[in-house]
Amino acid sequence: MMKNVILVRCGEIILKGLNRPVFESKLISNMKKSLYGLGKIDVIKSQSRIYIEPQDGNYDFETAMNRLSKVFGIVSVSPVWKIDTDFETIKEHALKMVGDLVDRMGYKTFKVETKRGNKRFPMESPEISRELGAHILNNFHSLSVDVNNPDFILYVEVRESSYIYSEIIPANGGMPLGTNGKAMLLLSGGIDSPVAGWMIAKRGVELEAVHFYSYPYTSERAKEKVIELTRILSAYCSEIKLHVVPFTEFQLEINEKCPQDEMTIIMRRAMMMIAEKIAEKSGALALITGESVGQVASQTLHSLAATNAVVHMPVFRPLIGMDKNEVIDIARKIDTFETSILPYEDCCTVFVAKHPKTKPQIKRIEQSESKLDWDTLMNNAIENTEVLTITPNKS
Repeated sequence: MMKNVILVRCGEIILKGLNRPVFESKLISNMKKSLYGLGKIDVIKSQSRIYIEPQDGNYDFETAMNRLSKVFGIVSVSPVWKIDTDFETIKEHALKMVGDLVDRMGYKTFKVETKRGNKRFPMESPEISRELGAHILNNFHSLSVDVNNPDFILYVEVRESSYIYSEIIPANGGMPLGTNGKAMLLLSGGIDSPVAGWMIAKRGVELEAVHFYSYPYTSERAKEKVIELTRILSAYCSEIKLHVVPFTEFQLEINEKCPQDEMTIIMRRAMMMIAEKIAEKSGALALITGESVGQVASQTLHSLAATNAVVHMPVFRPLIGMDKNEVIDIARKIDTFETSILPYEDCCTVFVAKHPKTKPQIKRIEQSESKLDWDTLMNNAIENTEVLTITPNKS
């Protein structure tokens, strides 16, 4: 009997020793959540592998594998045939799979790779590969073996049941989401911050996000753009709470009462303080930003030190040593780039000084900030924050 199933390969969680069951349980929970709505499944663990066995005959394998490839903790997935562990059965189904590949793809060369997890099976891995390869050659005279650069590889895994497949779809690896606490992402409408959030989420950190919105100086479309970026990230994170903070009053006060060349750094410090307050209420343990050293005036070492000085939480900056092209490559990979470059301004692009300070002195900044009614401005911003729960588009 043959079943179509999905093989899921775990990453570094297999090295977790006594804690491994905790990570596996969370990964399986995340997988089930990702696959919700596609139909009933059984989830089977076997020797560092996880198998998804659909119970419906019309299960959407393509959508399922696409969703699974975005679940952190998975390094790759494969559509496989599950068959009885009997060599004649393996030979029979191998010919069917090879025949389908040759007909559809026109392949000319191949090799067989075998893993024998069932040590009671009488043939060892090299023997299985050799005998199966010879059987394929005898039945497909257009094929030849190429062990270095074959058109396709026929993979065989011999366990309690056996599995054959030829396709390996890469996933993102990392750690299962939710195994390393929660952090608050300062999410602008640009390229960098979504990438920063994705990189930290990949390490198992649950995300919430805060966006500073300066209506009417930034449009409703700018807000919609950030919601869409959050939705794209949620495909990797299941769902994300987005805190939309009204920031216009704060910016107008800074613009009116503070030196023009200090506006950028003072606004940035205000954002960090507000984000920390929201993070504390949400149970987040750190802040995440998309800053990279020297990219803009607010990202010099002096400026970063000045913004760090107003918060007590750790600030994660995963892009800190990356150049723009490296960040863009990741943005394209995770599908945020095209949305990020839509021409709708965020609050960081209004009230911008022509010549901002690049080496701000914290004492001087604090003197300028003393002209502001911080408590009132912060309380107004936080009290009027809109909280949206963003979930992925299921496709």
